[in-house]
Amino acid sequence: MELFRIHKDIPFMRHALVFNVISLVTFIIAVFFLVHRGLNLSVEFTGGTVIEITYAAPPQVDSIRDTLAKAGFPDAQAQSFGSASNIRILIPPRAKENSSRLANEAFGNLCQANAGSVKDLAFKTDQGETKTRQTCSLAGDKDLFHVRSVEFVGPQVGSELATDGAMAMLVVIIGIMIYLSIRFEWRFAVSGIIANLHDVVIILGCFAFFRWEFSLPVLAAVLAVLGYSVNESVIVFDRVRETFRNSRMRGLTVPQVLDHAITRTISRTIITHGCTQMMVLSMLFFGGPSLHYFAVALTIGICFGIYSSVLVASPLVMWMRVSREQFVKVTTKKEEAVV
Repeated sequence: MELFRIHKDIPFMRHALVFNVISLVTFIIAVFFLVHRGLNLSVEFTGGTVIEITYAAPPQVDSIRDTLAKAGFPDAQAQSFGSASNIRILIPPRAKENSSRLANEAFGNLCQANAGSVKDLAFKTDQGETKTRQTCSLAGDKDLFHVRSVEFVGPQVGSELATDGAMAMLVVIIGIMIYLSIRFEWRFAVSGIIANLHDVVIILGCFAFFRWEFSLPVLAAVLAVLGYSVNESVIVFDRVRETFRNSRMRGLTVPQVLDHAITRTISRTIITHGCTQMMVLSMLFFGGPSLHYFAVALTIGICFGIYSSVLVASPLVMWMRVSREQFVKVTTKKEEAVV
């Protein structure tokens, strides 16, 4: 499917050096901010207090965040889970304050903001056990909301999550390199993974520069960008291989082959990335705070993924001296001996 067809190849490789200088400068800046500022890790990685609250009626999550911010919890996160009436609040750790005290303080401020009072009420579990829970009630014992559970995520758990996340990224990178090496050739594998890592580092650099919160959904977005970017590289590399094997195009030089491959896939790139970006922008503008940074990471990754897959990976393949002979097997006919 094509929206349009460009009949004359665009000379992208003529400006390959400029594109890669821009990429190198952007990469160095991203690394600089990663080293000097670091990532603003969320509670999942640093540890903290997790409070789950069940409301009698679906609340406004934004008002909960505002209340917590005014109460001295500006870094607290609030999001729905399971249903609109269940709210999970994540509070970063504080020095010399335990989890129970933070949970009680946060719950008390939320209850006070709703003109209620905190009570400990007894209830029966499904197993018939009698337990007590904190409840925010109005006059007349009308329950507004109650604490479902309070947990403390320790630094050790956060460290394990960070290690597992890094290991997941490493496995994805190794898998991509093996896949590209088998499907194409080692030059394509090296250039493709460099281009993909370029995207990942720039995403992390943006989060470090703007001090955006780096959470598990953002890590998932980074892993998604790795797979998404390599797909675009594979499309271009496929067309490069087809052009090399096309007997009618044997007169083209390597830069001309790359220009031809990129030009012929532009329409497909616009359709694919345009549709994907529309969905991501929908999450960015209408998905709420819980999906905001996930969508931001995907937006950055998609934009830079197009650039790197086309204008970074292809020049690297050219500079690694890819040639037609690597894809076309030359067969020689043996002359029969004359008796």
